Amino acid sequence: QVQLVESGGGLVQPGGSLRLSCTASGFTLDYYVIGWFRQAPGKEREGVSCTSSSDGSTYYADSVKGRFTMSRDNAGNTEYLHMNSLKPEDTATYYCAATPWYGSSCLRAPEYDRWGQGTQVTVSS
Repeated sequence: QVQLVESGGGLVQPGGSLRLSCTASGFTLDYYVIGWFRQAPGKEREGVSCTSSSDGSTYYADSVKGRFTMSRDNAGNTEYLHMNSLKPEDTATYYCAATPWYGSSCLRAPEYDRWGQGTQVTVSS
């Protein structure tokens, strides 16, 4: 019933662009803080970006600032992550997540209790 589903991943060359989608069902996305996370094999899950509709704040990890942006389609209950100027270091499984609130930072994975299944992004020539 309550579900987040990511899509839009794939293989792209360095410098290319990709748009990921996160569609919510069973709850209204606008009521939650939404985060994007990524995890490469053998590495910790890291926060990429997050946004809160309640205060309009959006945050980005230093590694993606100026290259990634978030946007939302309220009618479709979908959050997007626009990724430009992609680098090999961006290769990972990308997840969207939701939480009713957060404490110190919305870029911390333990803040979230609802997760999608992930979509693979591979940046390689």
